[in-house]
Amino acid sequence: MADNPPVAPRIASLDQFRGYTVLGMFLVNFVGSYTAIKAVLPILCHHHTYCSYADTIMPQFFLAVGFAYRLTFLRRLAQLGERGAYLQILKRNFGLILLGFVIHHLDGKFEVWADLQKLGFWGFLKTGFQRNFFQTLTHIGVTSLWIMPVIAARPAWRVAYAVLSAVLFHLLSRHGYYEWVLARPGIDGGPLGFLTWTIPMIVGTLACDAMADGKRPVGRLLAGGVLLMLLAYGLACLNHVTPPNSLSAAAGWKAWLVEPPFVAPSLPVDIWTMSQRAGSVTYLTFGAGFSLALYALFVAACDLPPLPKGGQGGFLQLGPLRVGIFRTLGTNALAGYVIHELVNDAVEPFVPKDSPLWYVFAGFGVSLLICYAFLRYLEKQRLFFRL
Repeated sequence: MADNPPVAPRIASLDQFRGYTVLGMFLVNFVGSYTAIKAVLPILCHHHTYCSYADTIMPQFFLAVGFAYRLTFLRRLAQLGERGAYLQILKRNFGLILLGFVIHHLDGKFEVWADLQKLGFWGFLKTGFQRNFFQTLTHIGVTSLWIMPVIAARPAWRVAYAVLSAVLFHLLSRHGYYEWVLARPGIDGGPLGFLTWTIPMIVGTLACDAMADGKRPVGRLLAGGVLLMLLAYGLACLNHVTPPNSLSAAAGWKAWLVEPPFVAPSLPVDIWTMSQRAGSVTYLTFGAGFSLALYALFVAACDLPPLPKGGQGGFLQLGPLRVGIFRTLGTNALAGYVIHELVNDAVEPFVPKDSPLWYVFAGFGVSLLICYAFLRYLEKQRLFFRL
């Protein structure tokens, strides 16, 4: 019998980054709806009119998914050949979409048969998939399928694919999709949100390339993240010249600038506003840049060797850092996503929406402790929930 192929070593920075992201998800998903948080720490809430801390979490998942997607696909391509590798992608992501259906559900609830008959088949297709179904897991599955044609392509092709996807989403939004998504309102860009969630996922594949060639990855990742954030902010400033807003011809250059990404806007929002709910191009571009810059810090802290005494290290050479809770959450992120929703459903009924700040964080502490206990047990038993 042939020996099993050796298991590829894990990338510490990716696990730690993903673990931090899971912890951030636990936090904002629990505390974000409470009155005290909205009054004292509004950056922990989703506001849908600017990029809050809560809005940075989901793009980080997509960057991590894109990184792992590119890494594992190239390995499978070498091991299984083209046909086997692409079949693995199809099975994995259709399975993830099915899991998304079970967890997120479709829109609508029918108490009597007559209501379903009245809606009809086309009515069901029109209304059933607009909102609840297209959340995190579904978007990851659909976006992964969407970028499948370029996952093995050269960087220029992947960048072009992301740009074309963003342009297509923006054009569709200008021709009615933006209003349709916000009418109910939708979640994370709605059924066509995968077009802009392509941006952080493709950026994740580029981060994988930067780590693979090993040429000053921290500086390149950080510079790329900053450039994307500046690009997104520049696009967001087009809010000034897009209805319902307008800019006076006599206004100086400062009048073109909107508030920074983490500050609530003073002007009416439009298609250029950073909005997770709308899945706007500006939000996903900024989110991708922020995620890439943050990942650069994790690379510096986790992957680079420690500095020798009196030696000269590379740019931001801090490592190796290992945080136990990040490792536990990061190596079982999908299990954490599923478990935390069940745990929150059990804890939140005992934390009223008008609870004082200390009690909200006490409730979150209980939820986090339970989630960590489950995930730590799975880790010790070497049980990892992956698709």
